[in-house]
Amino acid sequence: MTDTTVLEIPALEKLDPRGREIVFTGARTSNTFAETPVTDEELADIWELTRWTPTMANTQPLRVVFVRTAEGKERLLPHIAEGNFEKTKAAPATAIVAYDNNWHEEIPTVFPIRPEMKDYFESDETARHGAGGWSAGLQAGAFILAVRAAGLAAGPIAGYDTAGVDKEFFPEGNWTTKMIVNIGHPGENPWFDRLPRVAEETAVKWA
Repeated sequence: MTDTTVLEIPALEKLDPRGREIVFTGARTSNTFAETPVTDEELADIWELTRWTPTMANTQPLRVVFVRTAEGKERLLPHIAEGNFEKTKAAPATAIVAYDNNWHEEIPTVFPIRPEMKDYFESDETARHGAGGWSAGLQAGAFILAVRAAGLAAGPIAGYDTAGVDKEFFPEGNWTTKMIVNIGHPGENPWFDRLPRVAEETAVKWA
């Protein structure tokens, strides 16, 4: 008997102009934050969006610590560079976006069709951190977009003491800080002037 089943392929949709503006073209890095609180539900929504990011073999090596209490900020702020101190102190929440050095242990759960990959990455540290770091980078970029999509302002910073943050928050050495992102609602004069983007003819080639 001939199988005449026709598989329907769903049509993909694209973001409307307003959605593109929110996530990409109109979004800005916030340098000041209002006192408006950020709720645990809003932070959970950011993670819910982030965890759908594509990763190598669905391995999902990114982890997050949401620092949102006064006690948490007291632990974090000593490791923040002077130029980022006040904005980090003012932000209602700050995310320590981290990399799980032992992400491969989750492979039997997240990629059950190839559970033996866990043993491979256990035996080859270079391959483990190469593959894991690549996937964590994808997720870190998506995390910023998720903050924007959740209706909040993201303020990623590069000035901080990675070793100090890791010692304070991950003393067992199981996670490594990859990025710190301040999260909240924009405060007074939150944006610098929009800076130029690299021209398409400089950045794009066609083959």
